Amino acid sequence: MALKTFVKISAVNNLSDARYCAGMQVNLMGFNLEENNKNYISPEKFKEITDWLSGLEYIAEFEHTHPERILTHIQEYDGFQYIQIEEEIHLKMLVNTEYGIILKQTVNTISDLEDLIKKTASYQQYQVTLLLVSEELPLDDTAMEKIKTLAEGCQVLLGFGLKSDSVEEIVEKTKVKGIAMEGGDEIKPGLKDFDELADILESLEIED
Repeated sequence: MALKTFVKISAVNNLSDARYCAGMQVNLMGFNLEENNKNYISPEKFKEITDWLSGLEYIAEFEHTHPERILTHIQEYDGFQYIQIEEEIHLKMLVNTEYGIILKQTVNTISDLEDLIKKTASYQQYQVTLLLVSEELPLDDTAMEKIKTLAEGCQVLLGFGLKSDSVEEIVEKTKVKGIAMEGGDEIKPGLKDFDELADILESLEIED
């Protein structure tokens, strides 16, 4: 099976999520390397999980870690192709490394989207992919039109406003590269309630 659009899964912290998402052929699987985060994955845990997987790429996710520490810490792992950060000021120290860069940005107003649109030429020049998340901005026609403008200038992953019955239409309207969703904790080891994440992935399956 395959999916109709590019899919990134964030904050994977257990084998159940990882194997399910790999089986659904997601493109990019994220692991949190921020050492104080509840989803932090040690080098040993990363190897333990990824030894079971194949056919996808991995992204090391950071929040506030300084780029020098990022580049040192990531050497303790084997297999990352991408780095995700949230501090735009850190881009300059990371864009010329061997890793692809995703910049996660919270957009709570239309003005936030407009501010990002002004920077698209720079993001495109340095091959930075934007990951948009929000807990406040409704994904209405106005927002989708701004996201479309953003996606015309650089690569964009959409990480909010996603529902199984509308995700395909949203991707088509906004012209984003793909979508991003977050994994979660197991109910108990080996037992995982996927619910909405699974519904969205299954709605994107290409039928044989």
